[in-house]
Order: sequence, then C-alpha cells, then structure tokens
Amino acid sequence: MKEQEHRPGVSEVNLVVRNLELIVADSSTMTAAIAELDQTYGMDSVSFDEGTRVLSVAYDASHTGIDCVEEILVKHGVDVSHNWWTRVKKGHYRFVDQNVKDNASHEPWSCHKAPPRGGRRGK
Repeated sequence: MKEQEHRPGVSEVNLVVRNLELIVADSSTMTAAIAELDQTYGMDSVSFDEGTRVLSVAYDASHTGIDCVEEILVKHGVDVSHNWWTRVKKGHYRFVDQNVKDNASHEPWSCHKAPPRGGRRGK
C-alpha cells in the first residue's frame, strides 16, 4: 500500500487533525490567517467552513502545536470560541501535542540489549 503524500516536514506518525470553532469578525482577516497557517512549517492542511465557523487543521505535532495555531489566529484578529466544549478540546489537544513532541525526541531504551564486548577479559 502506498503512503499518502504529505508536505515536507510532516511525518505520518506524528500527524494530528484538530477542529476548532472560531469567532470571526470578517472574512478578510480569516483569509489572511488561513494563508499564514498554511505556510507554517509542519502544517499539512488547513480548511475553514464558513457555515459552522469550524477551522480544521492537520499538522505534525512534533514541529508545531495548537498554541502556535491559536497565536496566529489571535494575531489576525480571529478568536477561538470560549464555550465549554472548545476549552475542553483545546486542553486535550495541548496535552496530546506535548506528548507527541516528547515521544518524537525520546530515544528508546531496553534492558535486553547485549553488553558491550570491549570491556571483557579472559576471552
């Protein structure tokens, strides 16, 4: 089976999809915010549904996170909804993003590895 093509800097293993409800003042600010999000390193896709005001982003969580997405939105005058469900999702997204970032930089360790050969005498 062929792997799906992703943008440079995006690994299938660390790919996450996030959906956020937004408070949008006007469409021109949203267009500028989407354009900047789309150029962020590690971002795979960005889409916005104007009817439901839901932003969907897919990104490599080892390179960027939900906080980066929110910073870009706020910079362009777009705010994330303040309802209860969105706050819960943001907290969960933040936790998972940090977990992916920590696991991506973690070097696996095993106690079942053979000891190094250089230190033995008598053989």
